[in-house]
Amino acid sequence: MATVELRFSALPEHVRTARLVAAAVARRAGVDEAVLDEVRLAVGEACSRAVGLHQSVGITAPVKVSLIEEEKQFSIEVGDEAPHATPGERASGAAGDDGEIEAEEDEMGLAVISGLVDDVEVSAGEHGGLIRMTWPTTPPAVVLP
Repeated sequence: MATVELRFSALPEHVRTARLVAAAVARRAGVDEAVLDEVRLAVGEACSRAVGLHQSVGITAPVKVSLIEEEKQFSIEVGDEAPHATPGERASGAAGDDGEIEAEEDEMGLAVISGLVDDVEVSAGEHGGLIRMTWPTTPPAVVLP
C-alpha cells in the first residue's frame, strides 16, 4: 500500500496543484483513464470546500490530502480542521443568514462530489472533517516477450 500525502496552505490557488497531483497519482495507481476527469473534479471540489471552511473561520492550518493506493482500489482523503456543526445546531438557526448560505453551499459541494464518485464517505465533527473518495483500479497489463 503506497500513500502520497499533500499539505497546502488554505488558499484557492493551491487547489489546482492538488487536482493535478491527484490525477497523476490516480493514473499511476491504475484508475481507468476515462475516470480521471471525475477524479480531478471531485478532488477540486473537496479541496475548494476545505479551503473555504478554513478561510471562513480563520484557520491557518494546511488542508491535508492523502492519496492511497491499495490492492484493488485508489482512495483520496481530503481533510480540514474546521469545526462542523451537527445537524441539530444548523436546524436551530443559531448560525444566522450567512451560516445558512454557507451550509447550502457546503451541501451543494457534497452533492457534486457524490455525483462524481460512486464510493464517497463524509465524516465531520468539532475538530474537522474528512471526505474519502474511492475508485477501483485495474492491474497493469503484463506484456510477455
